[in-house]
Amino acid sequence: MAVDLNADLGESFGRWRLGDDDAMLAMITSANVACGFHAGDPTTLRRTCRSAVERGVVIGAQVGYPDLVGFGRRFLDIAADDLAAAVIYQIGALDALARSVGGAVAYVKPHGALYNAIVDHEDQAAAVVEAMVSLDDRLPLLGLPGSAVLDIAAERGLRTVTEYFIDRNYTADGRLVDRRRPDAMVTDADQAAERAVEAARTGVADSLCLHGDSPDAVTMGATVLAALREAGIEPVPFVGVGG
Repeated sequence: MAVDLNADLGESFGRWRLGDDDAMLAMITSANVACGFHAGDPTTLRRTCRSAVERGVVIGAQVGYPDLVGFGRRFLDIAADDLAAAVIYQIGALDALARSVGGAVAYVKPHGALYNAIVDHEDQAAAVVEAMVSLDDRLPLLGLPGSAVLDIAAERGLRTVTEYFIDRNYTADGRLVDRRRPDAMVTDADQAAERAVEAARTGVADSLCLHGDSPDAVTMGATVLAALREAGIEPVPFVGVGG
């Protein structure tokens, strides 16, 4: 049995450090790398891409709202044309940085508030899909099961990949619990590992996600990886390196 294990990386900015990308890259199979709009600067992103290439980890473009101050976690009422252009811009920029170190963007995953918005916001969901179709319709889209964006993407011929968050709690209707609530995050590494094994065994999603910016992300990642392997589940990327 196999399952993809992904994490959000490349989110440091200048001298401000967030997470341990190198440690996380040693445990995951797919890296959702920031694209400079919600986090990350060009040097950080290029460095993260280089480390991913060296470890054989697939690079994905984690596109978000243009909101560095809010870390992309605030909804923006942005026009569809502007959002589509912003998504194209981000994918193109990260792909150029990845190619400069021998890699390439192999999939797309929306970040933060954009990820949550396009579960139900059909106009913004359609804008994200339009951007991908316009740029490269071979790129898969990673998202929440049952979300509008995955439905629209499938209708437009894109490959869709479903995702389950090991370290986030869910509402009864399958949405992510709002981060402003105290029960939004799963912080116990053993609990996260149990969730990961159960999710992989039951096939609830194609890819399992850990947040690289969490305080104990490395410890949790190591615990999850050990539990998966002990259960006979091997982390394998859902897409080949380079697409």
